[in-house]
Amino acid sequence: MSGNGISITTADLLADAQRIPPEARGQLLAQPHTVQQMASNLFVRRAMAQQAEQAGLAQDPQVQAALRLARERVLSDAWLERISSQAKPDDAALDALALATYRAHPERFQQPEQVRVRHILIAAKEPDARAQAEQLLQQLKDGADFATLAKERSADSGSAAKGGDLGFFTRGRMVPEFEEAAFALKNPGDLSGVVETKFGFHILQLEERKPAGKQSFDEVRESLREQERANLQQKARSDAAEQIQRGMQVNADAIAAFAASQAKP
Repeated sequence: MSGNGISITTADLLADAQRIPPEARGQLLAQPHTVQQMASNLFVRRAMAQQAEQAGLAQDPQVQAALRLARERVLSDAWLERISSQAKPDDAALDALALATYRAHPERFQQPEQVRVRHILIAAKEPDARAQAEQLLQQLKDGADFATLAKERSADSGSAAKGGDLGFFTRGRMVPEFEEAAFALKNPGDLSGVVETKFGFHILQLEERKPAGKQSFDEVRESLREQERANLQQKARSDAAEQIQRGMQVNADAIAAFAASQAKP
């Protein structure tokens, strides 16, 4: 994007994109309309900056201080990023740290009993909602496929798209009537009766049960590795800041005088 002697480059866009959370950055930058909006905003801002310079605002002491701080912020962030990138242990070291944490804090990895169920919901506002649910239950007992019926008939659109699958959950996550019916199912494939809740009438099918117990190291290895990597990087950044602060001298009188000058009457 260019005009009136101003141009916005790829480097400008990538620099501006750093303010976008990393998990969303790639998706947003792949959308032409988003990129165009970003470039347009940068173009306007750059043009305004030029106008401000022409008006002499860059000579204002407060503006000069703000510019200096903005430059220092960008540079210090880049320096911290370099420190983080250098504090990356190899896989073997991360595994060792993760395993040490797993062994030192076994209580963190205890999990209560969990069940995974599918459900079909007939909304309470539907005419003859209970009768509809009873009819669906009979179809399921006669051999109809639960996932197919859930996709076709369930009022819970979020789970219906997944064949009614709600994934694993523990006690305390669902409304009481639903939870009681879910945890009463014993074997995969078992069906509940028609269960009434404030949302309407449900039919449940058990997919899987997980007894209470400790997660295996393999289950939590990746999350622990990420935690240890983040801890090491944070420590490297903190150590760098502390080393700099050792040479810092605080003028308590100047700080007190400044605070007093800013106090409102």
